[in-house]
Amino acid sequence: MQPGKQSGIRRVTSWHLVGAQLRHFRKAAGLTQAALAEELGVGEDTIASVEQGRRALQLDLAIKIDELLDTKGALQVAVAKIPKKERYQALVKDFVQYEQDAVSLFSYESQLIPGLLQTEAYARLVFSSHYPPLEEEEIERRVATRLDRQKVLERKPRPILHFILEESILYAELGDPEVMLKQLLHLRRCMDLPFVSIQIMPRKTPKHAGLAGPLVLLETPDHDQLAYVEMHLRAELYDDPADVSALMQKCGMLRSQALTAEESARLLDALIAALLGET
Repeated sequence: MQPGKQSGIRRVTSWHLVGAQLRHFRKAAGLTQAALAEELGVGEDTIASVEQGRRALQLDLAIKIDELLDTKGALQVAVAKIPKKERYQALVKDFVQYEQDAVSLFSYESQLIPGLLQTEAYARLVFSSHYPPLEEEEIERRVATRLDRQKVLERKPRPILHFILEESILYAELGDPEVMLKQLLHLRRCMDLPFVSIQIMPRKTPKHAGLAGPLVLLETPDHDQLAYVEMHLRAELYDDPADVSALMQKCGMLRSQALTAEESARLLDALIAALLGET
């Protein structure tokens, strides 16, 4: 097969079978996707994505559908029996849910302040820089979604969150200088949260384990380990123990190469002081 070309063979997963079951039960009940979504209080696109096998059916939603359609627990059993290697879907929507439920999360970022730590103005600047350009309504929708994700910082029990940022991110002159200053002040406040650790990767370092780009590792409430890697046109979610182990080793090395949390706080304090002095 030539690089970049698809074989034309669609891989059928257990989620496609669960989706087919849902579609069969829904039609047997005489409901449209929109009607079922309204009954469940979810978006119509959620039902469509599940039926097409593009999105995992969460267990709590499966139970609700079984009760609503009187399917005797069929979907609940089907979801519970999904093989572990197929349990997780490489879709951004599903990753966001895993992120919200995570017991712990590690994030390495090389270009931007991580989404969970962004201010509203900084997030808007990020999405306004998208190319091809996004419509204004889409920018606002994405900003709202990003801010909603940050509710994980208020969740109890608190998740343990660890971030490593490239020093160059702090010096980026993006948009209005006031936006960046307020973002750095917010980042400094986040450093003082007891469940958040932030390290800065210095610009001058003899070796760097993160040259392949950003990544996120998280631990689910069931203590499964997941790794998430985002690229320009796609995202990948890894749950294979060998893959996750390799990326965990990379994260361990990154933590040893970065400044300590205390050194990082002092660096950021000095930068903010300089900016405030200039303004």
